[in-house]
Amino acid sequence: MILLHYLFPVAHIVAYPWRLLGCVPLLLGIALNLMADKAFKINHTTVKPFEESTVLITTSAFHISRHPMYLGMVFILIGIGIFMGSLMPFLVIPVFVLLLDMVFVRTEERMLADKFGKTWQEYQAKVRRWI
Repeated sequence: MILLHYLFPVAHIVAYPWRLLGCVPLLLGIALNLMADKAFKINHTTVKPFEESTVLITTSAFHISRHPMYLGMVFILIGIGIFMGSLMPFLVIPVFVLLLDMVFVRTEERMLADKFGKTWQEYQAKVRRWI
C-alpha cells in the first residue's frame, strides 16, 4: 500500500485533516485482532491458519464475525488507506479480501465443518462470515 501510494500517486481522495479518521478503522482492526487472539489463548486452541482447532470459539469477537482476525486485518488496511489519503492503496484491499477468502477462509471453514459438524453448522447459521 505504501509503495503504491508513493510510486503511483494517482489521486488524493482524502484530504488532511480528514485522513486522521483512519485511526477509527485502524483501532477497530487492532481491537478485533486482540480480542480474537485472547479468545484463542483462553480456549487453548491454535491461532495458526490450517492447523486443527481443538475448540470452536463462538464468544467474544467470534460472536460478531466467524473470522474476526481477518476482518481486523481488513479494517487495519482501510485505516492505513485513509491515513495515506490517495486512491492507489485502496486497490490492495479487495485483492487482499479475495485472497483471504479463497485461500484461508474457505479452507478453514471446511476444516471446522469436518471437525465440529452440527455445532459448526449452527454457529455458521447465526454468525456471518465477515460482518
